[in-house]
Amino acid sequence: MDDDAFLASVAASLAGLDGVRAVALGGPRAQGTARPDSDWDFAVYDRGSFDPQQLRDLGWPGEVSEIGGWGGGVFNGGAWLTIGDRSVDVHYRDLATVEHEIAQAEAGRVHIEPLLFHLAGIPTYLLLAELAVNRVLHGELPRPGYPEALRRAAPREWWGRADALFGYARAGFAAHGRLAQTLGMTAQATTCAAHAVMAAHGEWVTNEKTLLERAGLRDAVDERMRDTADPVALVDDIRSLCAAAVEAS
Repeated sequence: MDDDAFLASVAASLAGLDGVRAVALGGPRAQGTARPDSDWDFAVYDRGSFDPQQLRDLGWPGEVSEIGGWGGGVFNGGAWLTIGDRSVDVHYRDLATVEHEIAQAEAGRVHIEPLLFHLAGIPTYLLLAELAVNRVLHGELPRPGYPEALRRAAPREWWGRADALFGYARAGFAAHGRLAQTLGMTAQATTCAAHAVMAAHGEWVTNEKTLLERAGLRDAVDERMRDTADPVALVDDIRSLCAAAVEAS
């Protein structure tokens, strides 16, 4: 089955589940940046009536979580599946939550939630980012622009977190020679700074994989991370790089 036929088949199966109002394709497959081995990312949108058992009943091998099974919050569950020879992720999205987060973003209110596999966590306005860049396959979904109030508020929130993390990385870890924790917290702080840059530019971010590159930080930070002889100087130098990038944005 070629990619177009596969996409149509999976979208039709998901759209046929009770309670599903819309289906979207996300990730690199939607953005035209996919590699041959890239996963297929789908989102199913409902209004609080979706039962994940329906997804299990389709018979696709893999793991299907309950609603809220990925820790709650806006990223409220999904599935990791294998369909034929393709790896597929399905994310659950409640339209009431989506509408709430649109209103929050338009008011300039920034909330950040912890999520496994994300250094900096995720901003709840991620739901808007998905709507802005994903490809709708079934139903209708809003296509929000980047709210001006969010563009003003998010960089302050992200840089505040970055600066606090740099400070603790320096005083709590680097000053005592705790290199692994110094590098880990510095990477987390740098990721927050990159979010600040992208928010100031009004550019949506849906994951952290290419975030440092997009923010213009990856090469300089990677180079500085290679020299760990003086952990305090390392933190100070990377903080300066990040502060300059945020200020320039």
